[in-house]
Amino acid sequence: MTLTPSSLPYLLVLGLLANVSSVLAEPWTENNWNPKPDGEDIVLPMPCEGSMVFRRVEIPMAGPLDDLPITLGQDSGDWGVIEHSYPAFIAGSFSDKKAKGRYYLMAKYELTTLQYQALTEGTCPTPSRKLSLPMTGVSWFDAVSAADKYNQWLRSHAMDKLPQEDGDAGFLRLPTEVEWEFAARGGLKVNSAEFRDQHYPMDDMKNYEWFSGAQSSNGRAQLIGLLQSNPLGLYDMLGNVSEMMFNPFYLNKLNRLHGQAGGFVVRGGNFLSGPTEIRSATRKEVNYYDQATPLTSKTTGLRLVLVAPTITSTDKVKLLEKSWETLGAENQANTKKNDEAKDTVKALGSLASNVDDAALKQKLKDLENQLRASNQKQQEERDQSIRASLNLGSFLCTKLQDDGRFLDFLNHNYELLCKNKDASDANCAIRKTKLGEQSDRLQQLTGYYASSLVDATTLYGKEGLQHEVTVFDQMLTLNKRLSGLKPFLAAHWQNQQKYLANGKIDTAGWLESCKQTNTPKAITQEK
Repeated sequence: MTLTPSSLPYLLVLGLLANVSSVLAEPWTENNWNPKPDGEDIVLPMPCEGSMVFRRVEIPMAGPLDDLPITLGQDSGDWGVIEHSYPAFIAGSFSDKKAKGRYYLMAKYELTTLQYQALTEGTCPTPSRKLSLPMTGVSWFDAVSAADKYNQWLRSHAMDKLPQEDGDAGFLRLPTEVEWEFAARGGLKVNSAEFRDQHYPMDDMKNYEWFSGAQSSNGRAQLIGLLQSNPLGLYDMLGNVSEMMFNPFYLNKLNRLHGQAGGFVVRGGNFLSGPTEIRSATRKEVNYYDQATPLTSKTTGLRLVLVAPTITSTDKVKLLEKSWETLGAENQANTKKNDEAKDTVKALGSLASNVDDAALKQKLKDLENQLRASNQKQQEERDQSIRASLNLGSFLCTKLQDDGRFLDFLNHNYELLCKNKDASDANCAIRKTKLGEQSDRLQQLTGYYASSLVDATTLYGKEGLQHEVTVFDQMLTLNKRLSGLKPFLAAHWQNQQKYLANGKIDTAGWLESCKQTNTPKAITQEK
């Protein structure tokens, strides 16, 4: 078409109509994008009067270089080279000063066809049941492009809705494997044993995930949100459609990933996968291309995460540099061994700064970094051990309360019913035997608790324990099923502090502290 002055009004009208079509689009009903609403949902607007809902995935690490060591993959199975367990680390993007941690946001559901069309097509789709199915048949490049379109739309129309880190707005992308698997396993809403299991806690898989067979998917993708969620409130993390990852595929080399990067990764299994393939460790490599064109699949879709840049300001750079300088050179327990390591690191750094020979200076610097990395690894392992000791101490405190109160109950009944009776009374003899057995049991438990408390306090010291008490307390806050341990953690830490202050073995006082701990109502009702 040739542009003429007379044709300009026509083009302007078309342009206005194009802009108005989105504005006048009929708002989606919540069932189209959030069929299972929850008070912890975080909602972002979309084109065409639509929405997408996210869930927080929280990590109780507040420092700029703090991260949480986790183990991903699985230890058994026929595909060790693909799925064997390996160490990894995770940290959230957005700071939460109130919770003393960080978090990232993960889409609550797989991206639907309705949401994809709203992002990629020129006209607004009409919501329907069919469009509430997960979007499939798109390539990895299409998925990245859809995330880009969403980012640009939000920045133009709803910048104030995006969470910020240090004044810098977050952005959407495909999840990394670590982000996805940490969330799929239930994050910190499950305990460490449940996290390492093949599935997050579920009574019957068919109530939570779609897989092949007439009792589940029956060979078809299903509408979002029909089944129950995982502990983080995320739906269809396993099954329904496989989900694309942001990072490329790596083979497993026993305790680490192999160095060759391949195609892209899909996770979780899908509606054609058998029940044994529906597990948190399932991962497959997919070629980016099918001969001459980008590869697509009817069983593969996507789910977005919302994260922030790592380096957001000059102030953040200063914080990172300060944290970097202390890595491997600080010791929270102040033991002699680590003080020596700290002095060695400092000595190497000082020596390197005073050497003129460039090659020697670089070797000394490399040696300093290696030593710091080794010290840092030891510190991370130490932190995990401290948290494990706090977990044990808190649990033992609950047992002391139960057994201590039960002994008090037996004592009360014995005094009430048998105080003035003859020693030959058979019922009182039985009560006295049970009283003695319970007393012995409590004495053994108290001794075990005292030994654990003294050993941990001596080994880790006040500074090391104090830092991890804060971290472990946040982990319990995030895990509602374990939050009942919080008051017992406080009691256990109080007992440890008393021992640190006076060095006195006060088993009776420690027992009484645990017995007097207030148990949350919800926990009391469960018991």
